[in-house]
Amino acid sequence: MIRTALMNVMTAAALKAGRGLRRDFGEVENLQVSLKGPGDFVSAADKKAEKILFEELSKVRPGYGFEMEEGGSVAGTDKAHTWHVDPLDGTTNFLHGVPYFAVSIALERDGQIVAGVVYNPVTEDMYIAERGQGAYHNNHRIRVSVRREIAHALVGCSIPHLAAAKEHPRFKRELEEVMASAGNVRNFGAIALDMAAVAAGRIDALWGRGADSWDIGAGSILVREAGGYVATIEGGDDYLTKRSLCCGNEYIQRALLMLLKKAA
Repeated sequence: MIRTALMNVMTAAALKAGRGLRRDFGEVENLQVSLKGPGDFVSAADKKAEKILFEELSKVRPGYGFEMEEGGSVAGTDKAHTWHVDPLDGTTNFLHGVPYFAVSIALERDGQIVAGVVYNPVTEDMYIAERGQGAYHNNHRIRVSVRREIAHALVGCSIPHLAAAKEHPRFKRELEEVMASAGNVRNFGAIALDMAAVAAGRIDALWGRGADSWDIGAGSILVREAGGYVATIEGGDDYLTKRSLCCGNEYIQRALLMLLKKAA
């Protein structure tokens, strides 16, 4: 387990936000819900959890900037450090009573993600990673899978929602290409947890488009510290800004990148 001061700060904030989400999950039918776009929801639970995270992280690390799903960008006096915060990754799952959603917190230092936390408050699964310290699920060290053949692999994907309908044709081409080669394909609906599953070796590789830095920042360091690889679908390393992601172990990620390139 990682017991640095930074990780203590991040896990404490995730746990506090998670307590509120767990309560709201039990009363989900009474929550105020609004649409950001067709098929793209935001609830009062998102906003409450984000407020908690902002207050807790600002209190212990004053001056750090923020990139937040609901609150947008908040400039800090410390230009070297930025928090990337998703208070509720998997909102659609949450609102439908599916217990697969998470709090995601990542810290960027001088342009690099150096620490991440992904926490499911219902199952109490806590995934953490810090640069050079490895990746952990609760108290256990995790590693990416060792499978080498994509025909034996379980590949995750992120399906574009209705508001991103223009992406549907390309996604269908990519899915068709991957389904013709991979052992099987899954979409679980919360990319931060999906990346944690890649880090833990449960999913061999994952691809998706439209993800922002707060969605994938924490997951990216989990995968890297677990021995995996993270890139854009085009193979670049600017996945935090390009809204394009392909990650996995060395062999399956490489094979998945080739399949996605064929579908382009």
